[in-house]
Amino acid sequence: MASLGPRIDQLIDALRCLPGVGPKSAQRMTFHLLERNRDGANVLADALKNALSHIQHCEQCRILSETPICPRCADSSRRQDQLCIVEMPSDILAIEQATHYQGRYFVLSGHLSPLDGIGPEALGIPQLTDLFASNTIQEVILATNPTVEGEATAHYIGQLAKEYGIHITRLAHGIPLGGELEYIDSGTLSRAFSGRESV
Repeated sequence: MASLGPRIDQLIDALRCLPGVGPKSAQRMTFHLLERNRDGANVLADALKNALSHIQHCEQCRILSETPICPRCADSSRRQDQLCIVEMPSDILAIEQATHYQGRYFVLSGHLSPLDGIGPEALGIPQLTDLFASNTIQEVILATNPTVEGEATAHYIGQLAKEYGIHITRLAHGIPLGGELEYIDSGTLSRAFSGRESV
């Protein structure tokens, strides 16, 4: 690929770190910021620097936070005996928007993937084990994604929680509201059928 200079190439490469951004998208973003929106580029640069300087992980749940203990963990009105385990911080936002859950959270920041070198340590499992051992958690809600890796991670954590006598629940998987059976994939339909409930 032809180069317009090392600084432009560096910016293109930097933008490629974003999920879903390939070389062409990064190039378009670079040209847009440099040619049409330099003020926006400065705002973006300042916001990134500010965020990197002031945002870390909550010491208790591992969500991104501006304080050592995030507002959810500091909220004493939340149930302290329920723990919902999610893969990413964005999962917490989805749960909060869609439900009335008022318990605690724990963010793994990924899922087990030995081939990618992501093991229990990287997911904060030792910290989670300490939380289980504290005898404050009565129910663990496994809310990992319904992927092969998410299921393996949920199984691993579920086995760990069982060792401490903690009640384990898993988010239900099945047919989405408004879905039609003929358009549902076979894996989802099979899971929904085997997990059917009494009415």
